[in-house]
Amino acid sequence: MSDFAPPPTSGEDLSLPKATVQKIISEVLPKDIAISKEAREAITECSIEFIMILSTQLNDIAEKEAKKTIASDHVMKALEELGFHNYLHIISRVLDEHKEMSKGKERKNNKFLNSGLTEEELLKQQEELFKKSRARLQGGTAEEVE
Repeated sequence: MSDFAPPPTSGEDLSLPKATVQKIISEVLPKDIAISKEAREAITECSIEFIMILSTQLNDIAEKEAKKTIASDHVMKALEELGFHNYLHIISRVLDEHKEMSKGKERKNNKFLNSGLTEEELLKQQEELFKKSRARLQGGTAEEVE
C-alpha cells in the first residue's frame, strides 16, 4: 500500500465497476490476449489506490489555494507533483478536446441560436403563445381575444 492513508470507509469497500475495468483492459490489450480474474482485480485495486492518492493530492492543492471546487488545473498540478510528468501532455490534450466537445454541445443544445430567428421574433412568438394559452384557459379561442 502507499504512504497515503485511505479514508475510513463506512463498512463498504471501495471499488470500480467490473464491466468498466474489463472494457478499458480489452481496449488496451490485443484481442488474442486474455486476462485472469486475479490480474483484473489487481488492476482494479491499483486504480482505486491511484484515485485515492490523486484525490488526496487534489484536496491538498485546493486547500492551499482556498478553493472549494477542484478544477482541471488542480489535476494537472497534482499529477505533476506526484511525478506523472510523462502524462501531462496527453492529459492536457484530452482536456482541450473535452472542452471543445463541451462547447459544441452547448451550442448544439441552444435552441435560441439554432432557431435562426432574432430575439425580437422569438419574443413575439412567445407572447403569441402566451396569448393563445390564456384564451384557451379562459374558455375562448385566440381569435376571440384579438
